Amino acid sequence: MTRPAPSFFAELKRRNVYKVGAMYAVAGWLLVQVVTQVFPIFDISALVQRIIVLAIVAGFPIALVLSWIYELTPQGIVRTDEVEDLQSITPQTGQRLNRAIIAVLLLAVIVLAAGLLWPRLGERATEHSDKSIAVLPFANLSDDSANAYFADGIQDEILTRLAKIGELKVISRTSTLQYAVKPAGLREIGEQLGVANIVEGSVQKSGNIVRINVQLIRAATDEHLWAERYDRKLDDVFGVQGEVAAAIAEALKAHLTPAEQRQLTERPTQNVEAYDAYLRALALSRQGGDLRKETLGAIEALEQAVKLDPDFAQAWAQLSHQHAFAYWNFAKNAQHRQQAREARDRASQLAPAAPDTLKVQGLYVYWIERDYAAALQIFEQLQQQMPNDEIVTMALAAITRRQGRYDDSLAYWKRAIDLDPRNVLTVMDAVQTARAMRDFATADRWLAQAMSLLGEQSPALLGERASNLLARGEVEQALRLFDGVDSSHEPLLSSYLSCLLLDRRYAEAIRLMRSALLQPEADGDERAYAQGLLGYTLRLSGDAAAARPVLEQARADLQALSIRQPDDLFVMLALANAEADLGNREAALELARRLQDQLPVMADDYIGPTLEERIVRIRIQLDEREGAIESIRRLLSISYAGALTIPLLKLDPDFDALRDDPRFQAMLSADEGGAKP
Repeated sequence: MTRPAPSFFAELKRRNVYKVGAMYAVAGWLLVQVVTQVFPIFDISALVQRIIVLAIVAGFPIALVLSWIYELTPQGIVRTDEVEDLQSITPQTGQRLNRAIIAVLLLAVIVLAAGLLWPRLGERATEHSDKSIAVLPFANLSDDSANAYFADGIQDEILTRLAKIGELKVISRTSTLQYAVKPAGLREIGEQLGVANIVEGSVQKSGNIVRINVQLIRAATDEHLWAERYDRKLDDVFGVQGEVAAAIAEALKAHLTPAEQRQLTERPTQNVEAYDAYLRALALSRQGGDLRKETLGAIEALEQAVKLDPDFAQAWAQLSHQHAFAYWNFAKNAQHRQQAREARDRASQLAPAAPDTLKVQGLYVYWIERDYAAALQIFEQLQQQMPNDEIVTMALAAITRRQGRYDDSLAYWKRAIDLDPRNVLTVMDAVQTARAMRDFATADRWLAQAMSLLGEQSPALLGERASNLLARGEVEQALRLFDGVDSSHEPLLSSYLSCLLLDRRYAEAIRLMRSALLQPEADGDERAYAQGLLGYTLRLSGDAAAARPVLEQARADLQALSIRQPDDLFVMLALANAEADLGNREAALELARRLQDQLPVMADDYIGPTLEERIVRIRIQLDEREGAIESIRRLLSISYAGALTIPLLKLDPDFDALRDDPRFQAMLSADEGGAKP
């Protein structure tokens, strides 16, 4: 039996077209809210968001048409025209749609309420960002230009105290240092550093009188939020930094915990001369020039400070820091190791719970004892007390990297860059971590961000760009980066030499290394490494006669260096390379065995495999190929510093001896361990 023809609108109602339309409209609105509010959090592009929204809108008429044409029956979905009245279940379907619409409407109310609350949450987020601050270098208004260190020290102390306030975001000193001349307006500086507020100041020291002017300015509007002048006698200057930091925190409505309040009011010493020596040490250690000279100068000034005031805990902590830094970077010897320990112990006796003391304990455990688990525990605790301290954040990034926790390390490097956006060394470490994972897309993104601030011709960044290209086998593109650039100095020397060697341009590589040996910085320890590289390059070129005297000189220099720095495994590696290049098989293999024995002791997932790779290269050169293919295959499967890639294996002359091995050729063809897209 067929039903009589109803009116058009009655038929729309019977077929649940109205209800489907209402259901689709509410559900579609919810989806649009999710897309527009949630997708940006995950950096999903605006184009993708627009496409999804347009698809939702376009689907509305389609849903209406389908609800008119088709009907749900006990036998499934069929065309409405083919359904007899007794088979139709549109009333039951309508009831289900009613319940679904009620549920979706309730969800819509929740989302709408959240949408109304969202601006308030945004206001709170903006308020938090309004508590971001950069302390620019203070002007030295003293008649004697030699007092510049005093102005630098006062600025640094104010910045350090502000950085201990958890509610503030404080940019590190390295990123603010270049604004001493203020080449840009405050609005531009604020945008470059990602802060809402700028602190400017000046220091004038004349005899026993110190005048300090400080002002807090809203970067976007040049509005002066707070300003004060302090006239103090030199022996009463110790409390000014805490007063300034407290006043700035109050102006920004930052809540201080009791612990933070105590830290702001603490006076490090009552001895004026000791404090003066301490400020001189801070200025020396943060100049960013000759690393060795500045570190040793800071140590000398700090030794004077603790001699003048043996109870100066902050100076003892900084003295331990500088000795540990020297040991880690350029002088791995017992003297720095012992003096770092003694200064740390003295700081611990005087101020065991002070953040500065805990920081040097962490650095000692990390840099000297290499107990990564213990160091990580200390720095994780410190991060709660010193959320803005770039050393704490970078230590967490570096330690988790050495533990093989690369994703955690990348997250910490991201935080470090946020705190110190113009610190090229931080960016380089982040890029090197991504490259260790063969994640070149992430490495390129960080490089692009850094170049927007520091310029495309920044030497350090240029070298990292070249290394990224080489890892993907793009040698010609990497070489073009060096056109018109003097590459005989670090940090470009190593990258450019790698380009030339991978392209087998040995004559140019030899000229580059001879030029590097003529540079002033080639004196001392660096000369030994440079001699070794020149000898290696001469050997690759086939000029064994010219290579021998160069390599013999390099071996002699490296042997002397190994006596001065017995704990430095990279000195031992360079010496093993020199012996192998000279053809001294047994000496080279013995050094390689000693290095191999150190790898389990190091328990270092970042540097350990790098040493392992260098040992494999030495063994291949000496025709000790047993196990080489398996070692290379394993190295291609893990992340580590300067990680091998298939494109590099195809180009590197060190692996020429394996090119007739079918297993090696099969490995190259399989494209294992390649770069992430």
